[in-house]
Amino acid sequence: MNHANQPRCAAVLGAPIEHSLSPVLHRAGYAAADLTGWEYHRRECRAEDLPGIVGQAGPEYAGFSVTMPGKFAALEYATEATDRARAIGAANTLVRVPGGWRADNTDVEGILGALGELGVRSPRRALLVGSGGTARPALYALAQMGVRRVDVLNRSDRVAELRPLVAGTPCEVVGHRLGDETVGLAALARSAEVIVSTVPSAAIADYVQDLAHGRVLDVIYDPWPTPLCTQAAANGFRTVGGHVMLAHQAYSQFEQFTGVTAPRTAMHRALEEHIG
Repeated sequence: MNHANQPRCAAVLGAPIEHSLSPVLHRAGYAAADLTGWEYHRRECRAEDLPGIVGQAGPEYAGFSVTMPGKFAALEYATEATDRARAIGAANTLVRVPGGWRADNTDVEGILGALGELGVRSPRRALLVGSGGTARPALYALAQMGVRRVDVLNRSDRVAELRPLVAGTPCEVVGHRLGDETVGLAALARSAEVIVSTVPSAAIADYVQDLAHGRVLDVIYDPWPTPLCTQAAANGFRTVGGHVMLAHQAYSQFEQFTGVTAPRTAMHRALEEHIG
């Protein structure tokens, strides 16, 4: 057997990429699973660069983690895709398959895992802040959990783009404009069983006091803790950050790349130690 041609390498693609903590997770997984010789790299990649980088990847590459701005390009480039990647319209995972690459979106598992750590099991109502790239898998995950209503808070009305994500579920999506003084943010937050924020902290800096009235998943992890999570915790609510979501989305990626069960405890511990 020519081991040089066996997949034993993966990488995270994105721009900027130097802040990515994916290598911490995957390398810890390789060590814990005794996957000798496996490597995981960061690679700067704009959306327009993705087809060339993936297309020229040698046979040693088993897969790629894809962060922004390449998630839409990853789905477009793939030769096949999972149902959830198609529904969300973006992929954060490319896995080598015979004849090409399979696109998946494990951000869904990231959201579900983070909500599980928050103690959120069967919520009926949620508040989603933002409607961009991460908001899409968040809404998809909430609908899969059986949430009946998601209030979406965003600077512009993009609810029409989001509604297809809940098709076939009982979930109702209701839009509210951030900055509209007629929207009672505190009441909206208190009515939700969980608040999921998918926007940079600066985007909601003026609204933290009103929003921090429930359990919070904030997908931001640098810097951590975010002002929203700090305030929510001060108000007595449980919070989790984007590093928890990052860990949970990485487990499935690890398994799809290597074919080995992810050593979750070791991977999570490595990330926690890195963040401090």
